[in-house]
Amino acid sequence: MSKKVKNIHDKKHLTRRTLREWGWGYVFIAPWIVGVCIFFLYAMIQSLQFAFHRVELSGGVILHPLENGIFENFVKVFTTDVNFPTTLANFGIGLVLQLPVIIAFSLIIALLLNSKIRCRGLFRLIFFLPVIIATGPVMNQMTAQGVASVPMVSQNAMLGMLEGLPQFIYEPINNLFSSLILILWNSGIQILIFLAGLQKVPRAMYEAATIDGASGWETFWKITLPSVKSLILLNSIYTVVTLATGGSNEIIELIYSATYTATQGYSYAMAMSWIYTAVVAVILVIVFLLLKEKSDRKVVYEQKRVDMKGV
Repeated sequence: MSKKVKNIHDKKHLTRRTLREWGWGYVFIAPWIVGVCIFFLYAMIQSLQFAFHRVELSGGVILHPLENGIFENFVKVFTTDVNFPTTLANFGIGLVLQLPVIIAFSLIIALLLNSKIRCRGLFRLIFFLPVIIATGPVMNQMTAQGVASVPMVSQNAMLGMLEGLPQFIYEPINNLFSSLILILWNSGIQILIFLAGLQKVPRAMYEAATIDGASGWETFWKITLPSVKSLILLNSIYTVVTLATGGSNEIIELIYSATYTATQGYSYAMAMSWIYTAVVAVILVIVFLLLKEKSDRKVVYEQKRVDMKGV
């Protein structure tokens, strides 16, 4: 058999094996796809339809056209609503502040738990335990009792220096410090993901770096951080989604209250929810573009361009 015929045979075999693996993958995720199509996509399309109509609930759902155009509800959200635009801006700024804190804390704790210390399993359980017990009612009860705040911050020892800032900046920073412990409690899943990634890094790489005289700081930047860079993107997306859908989210509470208000109604609440969904989607796209890994072709191109400049 010639080399060319052998290569064609190998490609056909690889293609069949790949298709077979894809087929089994789709079989395993089929229940999830069916569930999403039945219980999620239909409701999502229906809510979008409600946002462009006036909904009347009398013996069923009756849709009426809006008097001032199909975008009337969306315009009213920003022109007549006082609380929603401000709360949405506070959410965006708060998310920008909370995301790096959670990712950095999760990575540091994962590095500590991956080191050779006694009772590592116990410490892993301690950091993951809030994910299990800190449900909505438990979290609200803890927040009401002041457990989630740092005592020094509660006494305005640190926030007094920020009083000169504008209100839309001061308030998210105030919320960050006043619920700092609560924010760190949301790092259990991220810690486990980082820990799983760190355990897959070959120990031989660290041993070779140590033999070459690399310090711990250099080892972190040259080996550890590049190894978990994809996990940073994954944890960032997970954190954004978790914070956006959390039970203590003020925007979700506004949407709930608008749903059952006579002056606003269901269609107005759906417009609010779609605006919120669009904002979260934009944030996710920005996070993806900032943290995604560069392709090998682009890295080689940039390296060649740097070499040409050096010449």
